[in-house]
Amino acid sequence: MLSRTIVSLALAAALAVGAAIPAGAQQTAQIGVSYQPALYWSLPYYIASEKSWWKEAGLEPQFSTFPSGAPQMAAAGSKSWDVGGTGSAPATLGAQRFDILTIGITNDESTGNALMTRKGETEAVRKNPGELKGKQMLLTTNSTGEYAALACLAKWGLGPKDMQLVNLNQQEIISAFATGTGALAAVWAPNIYTLEERTGAQLVCSGKEAGVTIPGALVVRRAYAEQNPDKVAAYLAVYLRAIAWEKAHRDETIKLMKEFYQKTGVSLPEKYLAREIDTRPTFTLDEQIKLFDRAGGNSNVDKWFTQLGEYLKSTGTLQEAPDPRNFATDVYLKRVAADPKLQAFAQGK
Repeated sequence: MLSRTIVSLALAAALAVGAAIPAGAQQTAQIGVSYQPALYWSLPYYIASEKSWWKEAGLEPQFSTFPSGAPQMAAAGSKSWDVGGTGSAPATLGAQRFDILTIGITNDESTGNALMTRKGETEAVRKNPGELKGKQMLLTTNSTGEYAALACLAKWGLGPKDMQLVNLNQQEIISAFATGTGALAAVWAPNIYTLEERTGAQLVCSGKEAGVTIPGALVVRRAYAEQNPDKVAAYLAVYLRAIAWEKAHRDETIKLMKEFYQKTGVSLPEKYLAREIDTRPTFTLDEQIKLFDRAGGNSNVDKWFTQLGEYLKSTGTLQEAPDPRNFATDVYLKRVAADPKLQAFAQGK
């Protein structure tokens, strides 16, 4: 239960020896990996598959994909996946409703969640946002896109009741906005770029501009984590290895990103793929551990997820904002760092 602390996780990690990387010839263990396709933070899964790093880590991923975080979290209730990546808003919701732990950060996507206006209307909205009252805003509820959108409205002195909020998934938003529906569209990258290319839409406000930090989350079902700490640590090591590789191989990362996006029908010019890298910071093993560090009180991760919890409370999705100390843990990151072989693997050495 969420009222339970992370102590049991730390104990489980302390009782077990660090998870060494199995030899490539050894048998692999299946692990259910969930994510949302054609997103920058899910690219490491594709890279790891292309480079055979899953097998090298002793894992055989069984992938499942979802159009957004809310249905992804709901699927955790039936144990249809074990680990994965998602937005921080659904990760917070998942913690409260489905006992989901956040064990790492995929990226800082504060710039990659934004409100779009129609071509030529951006300056008018910025100068007189009050004119938006009563108009439609297309968004995906319980998502980082909605979180950024409401933060932007607050920045302009508006609230959610000032506009008609229309709940659609991201592809529905693109289609509806392209045919003239809605005054604003709340989308995340690469859907931002798709709208720019298809309709000439312009970014009017991002989460970063509205003053909120929007991390992406690496997650695991708590029960699975307690029963399979070695697999969870190996999963993190695979993801972090891909992050380390991306930082050292920009051109090839763009090439693989293009392939990955195209597999689900997202085709973008390379200028947008480069923008993904430039506007969405990712974090290595050492950087991850610093983000979760509570030595001086609340960690950066605690602060970010506290704000997200308050957002979910403000929308009525949750009655109370969950305490990040009950679901955000660095136990498995530290497990990776404590094992020399696993640490070297995660760092790409």
